[in-house]
Amino acid sequence: MLIRPAGMALLCALMPTAMLAGTAPARSETLKQALAAAYMNNPELRAERARQRATDESVPQALSGRRPSVAISGDLGRSRSKSFTIGGTSRNTSDPRGYGVSVSQPLFSGFRTLNNTKSAEATVLAGREALLNVEQNIILDAITAYVDVVRDAAILKLRNNNVSVLNEQLRSTRARFDVGELTRTDVAQARARRSGAISQRDQAAADLASSRAVYKRIIGRAPGSLRYPRSIAAKLPRSRKVAYDVALSEHPGIQAALYNEQAANFNIKATRGELYPSVSLNGEYSRRWEPSSTVRKTKSASITGRITIPIYQSGSVYSRVRQAKHTRAQRALELDNIRNQVLAATSSAWSGLIAARAQIVSSQEQVRASRIALNGVREEAKVGQRTTLDVLDAQQELLDARVSLVVAERAATVASYSLLSAIGRLNARHLGLPVPYYDPTVNYRRVRNKWFGAKTRKND
Repeated sequence: MLIRPAGMALLCALMPTAMLAGTAPARSETLKQALAAAYMNNPELRAERARQRATDESVPQALSGRRPSVAISGDLGRSRSKSFTIGGTSRNTSDPRGYGVSVSQPLFSGFRTLNNTKSAEATVLAGREALLNVEQNIILDAITAYVDVVRDAAILKLRNNNVSVLNEQLRSTRARFDVGELTRTDVAQARARRSGAISQRDQAAADLASSRAVYKRIIGRAPGSLRYPRSIAAKLPRSRKVAYDVALSEHPGIQAALYNEQAANFNIKATRGELYPSVSLNGEYSRRWEPSSTVRKTKSASITGRITIPIYQSGSVYSRVRQAKHTRAQRALELDNIRNQVLAATSSAWSGLIAARAQIVSSQEQVRASRIALNGVREEAKVGQRTTLDVLDAQQELLDARVSLVVAERAATVASYSLLSAIGRLNARHLGLPVPYYDPTVNYRRVRNKWFGAKTRKND
């Protein structure tokens, strides 16, 4: 097969691209697929799940206050003695040894175990809501990274096309200059615009590279061929008031603050319980051999009920009670602050979405008008009624309008998901991501009543 010179040039130009495509084939990836990858692999989200599993252990630790304590002790030694009497000197050697077992069972501890358990359970519930909040933030970051790559790729395509158009414009201007239809100024203007376009194209390429790096950090892999995400208008609240109501009742940040306040309240009761009497049942058993030179072996066993009534503990318990009360007041104020933050974020997201939608409509109209204007300027330039600068300006206005439309579409997409995040519904279940959903109750149910064992599982 023969290849013509022009075909050979085209083939040489395409070879680097073909080689890159062969080493890293472009794969199509939807937004849901990208979010699923982030949900499964993002290290920040996985670290938060590990943090929640550690928080689960506070419940069995609190429940241990009602369980018995058992200890075994043993000893082994050698004893030598020498006695001087009227009848002479005597020497005795023995090997004292033995073991003992002690058991202590708390019966009453001023309701500390009960209140410590309730406080731990509230802390676990707060941790689950905090995990949901982190999940929301990661998903929103992933969405932003996804549409940033889509936006920057579209802008780079527009910039490349603009360079091509200006190259053709410069060639045409030079040809008309050669035949005396245009001046050297027209050529310089066309060359200057092309140089500016090349600079903008290079910046667009740098922006795309940066967006791709952020995408890889959050999603866990480099982006392939990304599809523009579908609208989620059906998932959004119908009015600002509905958005406020949903945010106040569902946002995980508010729910976490509520549980933290409950935990602080139970912590006050648990600390105050240290001022109450405590009752325990203690059992001991011991067996010894050769405890002395005259005794061969002994056995002993005892069961004792003990009541301890605290009188004064140097004021430390009273101080910790006061401290716990201040902490509860702090948690109540934090709850009010988080409610205000959520409402402000919801209002901002709602306004941002309205503004972004309006900007899309305006940008679309600007693109249509700029395209008509450019066509008119080009026709007028052909008959000498417009200058080269007029044509270049019209081309730039159309390019700017198209870039503005791309930016507006990206802003509207991010604003939609930001509104979902503000009301507390930007999670894997609500979005219907194709992943096995992480269930924080699995680890909790496994460890809550566990008495023995230090083995853990990496993931749950």
